[in-house]
Amino acid sequence: MNGEYLNKITHGDALQILSKLESKSIDLVLTDPPYFLDKMDNAWNARKVGSITDYCHTIKSLPPGMKFDKEQGKKFYEWYYQVAKEVLRALKPGGFFFSFSSPRLYHRMVSAMDDAGFLIRDCFIWLYTQNQPKAMSLNHFIERLNEDKETRDDLIKQLNGWKTPQIKSCFEPIVMAQKEPDGTFLENFRKYNVGLLNTNVKIGQEMFPSNVVSTNKINEIVDKCFLISKPDKKEKGDFNLHRTVKPLSLCEYIINLTTYSNEAVVLDPFAGSGTTLVAAKKLGRKFIGIDINKEYIEISKRRLKSSEVDCSGYNAVSTEKQLRIFDKTVKYKKLNKRKIAKAV
Repeated sequence: MNGEYLNKITHGDALQILSKLESKSIDLVLTDPPYFLDKMDNAWNARKVGSITDYCHTIKSLPPGMKFDKEQGKKFYEWYYQVAKEVLRALKPGGFFFSFSSPRLYHRMVSAMDDAGFLIRDCFIWLYTQNQPKAMSLNHFIERLNEDKETRDDLIKQLNGWKTPQIKSCFEPIVMAQKEPDGTFLENFRKYNVGLLNTNVKIGQEMFPSNVVSTNKINEIVDKCFLISKPDKKEKGDFNLHRTVKPLSLCEYIINLTTYSNEAVVLDPFAGSGTTLVAAKKLGRKFIGIDINKEYIEISKRRLKSSEVDCSGYNAVSTEKQLRIFDKTVKYKKLNKRKIAKAV
C-alpha cells in the first residue's frame, strides 16, 4: 500500500498523506515540524520566511519566531495532536517517534503526542554554542517616550544591559516517543523488528549512546561524552535555502539507534530540505518523505540524487558504530584552576 510513497518525497499536506499510509508499516518517524511561531505554521512559504521584512507582526526587522503569543501554542497543540494520531496509526507497535522542537513550545508538542497515545520515553538535547542572542535593548522605545531628554538618558543608563526576556538559546529539544509495544519488548521485537535501542552505537570517545548530542566541539569533557561528527561543508548544498537544516550526523545517530535492518522504513512528514531522507538512504534504509512546499521538495530531490549509500557493511545487530569523527587530534587548553576558583 505504501509502494507509491516508498523511497520518494511526496508533495502535499502531511495530514492528508499520512492518512493514506498503511497502518503498522513504519519503523521510525523522525521529523522537524513547523512550530507555529509568528506565522511559521504548516503552510509556511520558504521564500517569504527567508526574506522576512514585512512578515513579522511585532517589530518588522525581527526574524521569524520572535513574536510570542499563547494562541500559537494552542493552535500548534491542536494541529500536532492530529498529526500524532496519524503517526501512531502508521507506526509499527514499538516504533519510535522523534520530533524536534523549540524550547518554548516543547511542552505543547509532548502533550499532543502524549494525549494522542504515545509513551514519552525521553527528551534528547542537541547541544550547541553558536546561536544569535535574541534579547533586545529597550533604548529605541525609550527614545520615543514623550519625556525630556534627561529623563530618557537616565532611564537608558538605568537599564543598561537589561533586555527583553529572550535569552541566547544553545540547545534544541527532541522528544523521544514510542508506540506501545505489542506484548513484551522481546515479543514485540521478534514480531516487528522494532522497539529496542541499538547500544552498539557509540558517540564521543567510544561512549554509550546518550540523550545529549553535540555536533560542534565545546570542551574536552563534553566532547568526550557527547560529540558526533560535525556537518560536512558539502552536505547542505549551496542551493539549499532552508533556514533550519539539521546535521546529517544527528539524523544518522537516531536512525542507527532505533532501526534494526535495511527493511526498516523511516518517515519524515515534514521533510524540509530532506536531511532525514538523505540519512536514511545513506544508511541503506527505506524512506518516505512528505512536504507541502514544492521548493523544499526540489532541494530534497537534489540532495537525495547526490547522496550515496554507505557500503561499509555496518551490521546493525552486533557491530559497534562509532559516530564521533575528528579530522585531527584535538588539543584542549588546560583549565586554570585558580581562575576558576576565583570566578566561583
